[in-house]
Amino acid sequence: MAGGPAPAATGRVPGGRVPAQGDPVVRAATGEGEPGVTPTLRIRRYRWSDLDAVWSLHQVGLAQVGISPGDGVYYDDDFPRITEIYLAARGEFLVGELPEAGIVAMGGLRRIDDRTAEMCRLRVHPDHQRRGYGAQIMQVLEERARELGYSLLCGDTTLRQVAALELYRKSGWRELRREARGDMVVLYLEKPLNGVVSPLFSR
Repeated sequence: MAGGPAPAATGRVPGGRVPAQGDPVVRAATGEGEPGVTPTLRIRRYRWSDLDAVWSLHQVGLAQVGISPGDGVYYDDDFPRITEIYLAARGEFLVGELPEAGIVAMGGLRRIDDRTAEMCRLRVHPDHQRRGYGAQIMQVLEERARELGYSLLCGDTTLRQVAALELYRKSGWRELRREARGDMVVLYLEKPLNGVVSPLFSR
């Protein structure tokens, strides 16, 4: 498995501003306990106590597709600084929970410029994939991006991350370019937040 122990949290945001954490649930679970119904995630904002869980989810997700330190794709320096990099800088970081499994999904928005945010750290635990959880996180992040005033989303993934590629395609993202890094191919994508689904995605 890639990486090691979770990075230590760094404390307060420079300048002393600590945004509210543990905010009200963005989207509550539905269908729990009903036979044959896949429960919807309980999606909420990240808080400090989630660090170990999101770090583990990050490692498991990348190990599933063979991404590891030193391959030119892997990085993890943002994890101990989620509050500073995401929440305190006109961004967002969400986690998705299930009653019996804890945090099984996550995703973030990171400010690039006044009109553009990067959607990143989109992960779903392998044991809970193919249930629509990634799409739920992505949808809520898109809604948050609009609320925060962004008009364009960007992101990247690799050809190895088949489930992520399919999700981007279904969600109307446009492929901009591809870049070889070692034995991997990274795809760079964007999506205008104007409600128009783009068909321009290479296979």
